[in-house]
Amino acid sequence: MPRKTNKEKDRRGSRTRSSTETRTPRPKPKIDFTVDAIDYKNVTLLRQFVTDQGRILPRKYTGLPAHYQRRVTTAIKRARQMLLMK
Repeated sequence: MPRKTNKEKDRRGSRTRSSTETRTPRPKPKIDFTVDAIDYKNVTLLRQFVTDQGRILPRKYTGLPAHYQRRVTTAIKRARQMLLMK
């Protein structure tokens, strides 16, 4: 199958980036709490990491380190079991 040229790609609507253009990195939010603050009873903190539908936000959107994200997810799940959160 022959390769499509840039003109054919542009007609389909996909954008092409030049090799000199780079993506700007997403700014990471500052973490203003400690690991000890992550607790299933701290519902106000845990609501920041949950969508309106109740889904846990991934690290890509929260910007938390891996060990913080793991503790947040377990705390949210415990809070749900205790009926403190939806």
